[in-house]
Amino acid sequence: FQDQAMMKTMSGGNCNLNVPAKNSYRMVVLGASRVGKSSIVSRFLNGRFEDQYTPTIEDFHRKVYNIRGDMYQLDILDTSGNHPFPAMRRLSILTGDVFILVFSLDNRESFDEVKRLQKQILEVKSCLKNKTKESADLPMVICGNKNDHSEIFRKVRTDEGENLVSSDENCAYFEVSAKKNTNVDEMFYVLFSMAKLPHEMSPSLHRKISIQYSDTFQQKSFRMRRVKDMDAYGMISPFARRPSVNSDLKYIKSKVLREGQSREREKCTVQ
Repeated sequence: FQDQAMMKTMSGGNCNLNVPAKNSYRMVVLGASRVGKSSIVSRFLNGRFEDQYTPTIEDFHRKVYNIRGDMYQLDILDTSGNHPFPAMRRLSILTGDVFILVFSLDNRESFDEVKRLQKQILEVKSCLKNKTKESADLPMVICGNKNDHSEIFRKVRTDEGENLVSSDENCAYFEVSAKKNTNVDEMFYVLFSMAKLPHEMSPSLHRKISIQYSDTFQQKSFRMRRVKDMDAYGMISPFARRPSVNSDLKYIKSKVLREGQSREREKCTVQ
C-alpha cells in the first residue's frame, strides 16, 4: 500500500506478479464470532466449506486476476469477531474499499452487532471523506448466513435485513448459506458490480489457475488449453502477508495528502 510505488508486487518462490496500484483493492469481512465469516471467505477462495470451527484472530488472503489482459489484485481481510483491539478495527475500516458484514440468521445478537458495525463504518469512512473529498460510494453487502437452517431457528426476519440497506444504493442484503453454497456467488457478483469492479472476479466467472502458471499469468496473450471464450483468470497467492500497521498508516496519510494537493491544484485552476 505504499503510495509512492506505482505497482504492487506479489512475490514468493517463482511467483512475481505486478498489479497497477489503481487496480488493487481491499475487501474487509466483519461480524460477530461464529457467524461464518471465514466460511464465506473459504467459499470465495477455494469453493470449500470447513466443518471444523477455528476462531479467527485475523486472516489475510490475496487473489490476483488477469481479466482481458488487465491485472487486478484483491486483498481480503477476515477479521476477528471479538475485536480485542478497537484501534486495529478502525484501521482495517479506514483501509477497506469494499465490505462484507456477516451475521447468523439464528442469532439476534450477531444481527445487532452488524447494525453497530454498519454505523461505525459509515462514521469512520465519513471522517476520511471529509479530509479527502473522495467519492461517497461505499460498496457494502450485509449477509445473513445459515439460511439452510430450519425456519424455526430463525431469529431475524428478512425484512429486518432489507431495512438496513433500503436507503443506500451501494449496500445490498443477501441471505446465504456458506455450507450449502447458496447465494454466495450472487452476493459477490453484486458487491463487485457496486464497486465498479469486473464482475469476472466472482467465483464462478473466471478460470482458477494454480501458481505453476504464474510466469505466464500476467501476459496479455495468456490462454489455457481447452478453454474457449474465456478471458478471465484468478490465482490465489500462497505467499501473501498482511501489510504492516505502519504501511497502512502511511497509505492513509498519503491518500489524505494526495487528495489535499489535488484540491489545491483544482483551486488554482479555477482562480
